[in-house]
Amino acid sequence: MRKIKIIAVGFSLLLLCTVGCRSIDGGKKSYSYDNGANDGMNGFVAREEATIATVKQGGGLVHVIAAGDNMVQTGVLNSAAANAGSEEEYNFNFCYEGAKNLLAGGDVKIIHQETLICDNDDIDISGNSYSYNSPSEVGKALIDTGFNAVSMGNNHLLDKGVGGLASCLNYWNKMQSNYYGLITYGAYKSENDMNDIRVCEINGVKLAFLSYTEKLTSYEFLEDSELKVVLLSDEEKVKSQIEKAASLADAVIVSAHWGITDYFEVSDEVKQQAQNMIDWGADVIIGTHPHVPQTMEYIMRPDGSQGFVFYSLGNFISAQTYNVNLIGEIAEFDVSVNSKGDMLIQNIQVSPVISHFEGADYSNLRVIPYRDYTEELCNAHGLPQIGDNGYYSEWSMNKIREIIDIAIPSEYQKL
Repeated sequence: MRKIKIIAVGFSLLLLCTVGCRSIDGGKKSYSYDNGANDGMNGFVAREEATIATVKQGGGLVHVIAAGDNMVQTGVLNSAAANAGSEEEYNFNFCYEGAKNLLAGGDVKIIHQETLICDNDDIDISGNSYSYNSPSEVGKALIDTGFNAVSMGNNHLLDKGVGGLASCLNYWNKMQSNYYGLITYGAYKSENDMNDIRVCEINGVKLAFLSYTEKLTSYEFLEDSELKVVLLSDEEKVKSQIEKAASLADAVIVSAHWGITDYFEVSDEVKQQAQNMIDWGADVIIGTHPHVPQTMEYIMRPDGSQGFVFYSLGNFISAQTYNVNLIGEIAEFDVSVNSKGDMLIQNIQVSPVISHFEGADYSNLRVIPYRDYTEELCNAHGLPQIGDNGYYSEWSMNKIREIIDIAIPSEYQKL
């Protein structure tokens, strides 16, 4: 596909998208996604015909929105349990409700799922580091919030062993059966599944999705397993997948779980990995893992075209205890293809979000967009009551804005 330099030009959003996606077994699923639908499936509408949209004269446009790590730690679990109704155990919709408006208008809405969701009652629910397993209500709540693409490549995939990962893949496979067009990628049930690049066609634009992680906590457990996860260190595999994806799609979106936790500064190693992936054909890289928001930039290819990298979107939600962990980024951009087949990445904007909780017991933990955050909410935040961590325990509207300005270049801020 022809690619030219990224520019910033305004486009009006299309409210009705016709989409076709590869299923987990390599076949094709077809569905419509109507942002205004009210069918109990948050916009997912099944279609009977097994066809995908065709490129129309004049090309097409897709609006993509992406959030960072969904860190379902103990504090998040407790908040969902405390706000549950009489006939439910957890209410994660309470935790995510504040982000709904930020996802409005998106065609593809990506969440990075940091924790396992195991379809097995014998695997204990846990919000503790290196032993994460979240209740099944999490996935449903993410879809209710508006997400329709789940990136899974991260270091916690083996927190419950190979059996836990297999159970998690079963869970998402069932979710795909219930929600037509739901995309999952980054952990795979087999070699063939891994090599089946997820490609969707929306409004005549083809998007490919890949997800990689820097490490796994117990990678050796995968050696004798059919399950597959691709590490960033396997450059040959990463390169071949990106090149294949670029041959199949107009734009390649790569989720990369990388970097040093709790640092704003992007390491030279991550910058080199980003350069490599852009050179190989990635068009947008969505970074996660550092658990703090980091900067973003264009990266030039040798032929003069460009890709774009968000080095870290930070946390979508978390119960961490540094101020920098409690501010995340929700990124959005347009992918368009004109009648000549030229692809553009446009209108890059980033909205900050805050993981808000009250008191030292993390009560009412939930996501609140920065644009809706008030002095009153700021003063009620429980972070200063957790402990004295110097700079990291400071919490004020000025401190929040300082962190935003460090992480998000002014030209991309959507405040």
